[in-house]
Amino acid sequence: MLSVVIPIHNEEPAILKLYDKLTSVLEKLKKPYEIIFVDDASTDRSFELLSNLCETDGRLKIIRLRRNFGQTAALSAGFDEAQGNVVISLDGDLQHDPEDIPALLEKINEGYDIASGWRKNRLDNAVTRKIPSRIANWLMAKASGIELRDFGTTFKAYRSEILKDVNLYGELHRFIPALASQYGARVAEVPIRNTPRIAGGSHYGLSRTFRVFFDILTIRFLLKYMTRPMHFFGALGLGGIALGGLILTYLLVQKIRGMDIILEHGPLMFAGGLLLLAGLMMFTSGLLGELLMRTYFESQGRRIYAVREIRTRREAQLADGSGSAPNNTKP
Repeated sequence: MLSVVIPIHNEEPAILKLYDKLTSVLEKLKKPYEIIFVDDASTDRSFELLSNLCETDGRLKIIRLRRNFGQTAALSAGFDEAQGNVVISLDGDLQHDPEDIPALLEKINEGYDIASGWRKNRLDNAVTRKIPSRIANWLMAKASGIELRDFGTTFKAYRSEILKDVNLYGELHRFIPALASQYGARVAEVPIRNTPRIAGGSHYGLSRTFRVFFDILTIRFLLKYMTRPMHFFGALGLGGIALGGLILTYLLVQKIRGMDIILEHGPLMFAGGLLLLAGLMMFTSGLLGELLMRTYFESQGRRIYAVREIRTRREAQLADGSGSAPNNTKP
């Protein structure tokens, strides 16, 4: 079964056309499917149009959020409601062509866990969208270790079990492949078409570039130090303690020799004390981080690993003592 999740916000002009194209493509696949629209508090007639469609199509589900929570939250709400073995997400402005869905599913059928769209020929403005996006994608690839050329697109297909291991918040939806890679997800990139919007303008601008930069720093920390924060804070803390301790030791020796260190090395003494205190604070932050991570994993019952499958060969003992050896596989 396929689940198609579409977050929307004021996409009234595109909804009916998107629905027609989407259902046409899905019917050709000859597979059971559901379509989940997540209305992120639209102020136009988007919800009204979707409600009318819902009355005539039992495979359609509409989720209306109480306020505008953003795209990541809308996707998360759709993923939580999805019942399919494969979940496909795409935007509701028709810049993602539903005709590309079979290409994404082909990669899933080949054994990949995530098929990520790649807008090979983008139609956006070069200065405000293309160049910043290219730089951001390069930084994301380096920070996450996943060689994708287009992290920003929502158009992706996922195996449903992969999404269960990923908790979304902030604006981390573009990093789902990177977050899933922590649990061994296999990711493929698929070229997709980038069609122009039929109406309205993009909800994103140049200002988002700065937020993306902060997200890159966040994802780098999460991927490398989430389960071992002491490795990050502890290294900084020990460095500060060592440097501050050396400075203060040097000043102590000079003081013993009779030098007035307040007059001669006042700023240096201040810097040494500050480094020592900052180092101690970083070190204790690492210890607190370790306690928080331990509490998080133990209280939530979360695992720090993910099993792809389990295979075993067991002897099934019968009443007469004879046995058989079936090959059992548990995905």
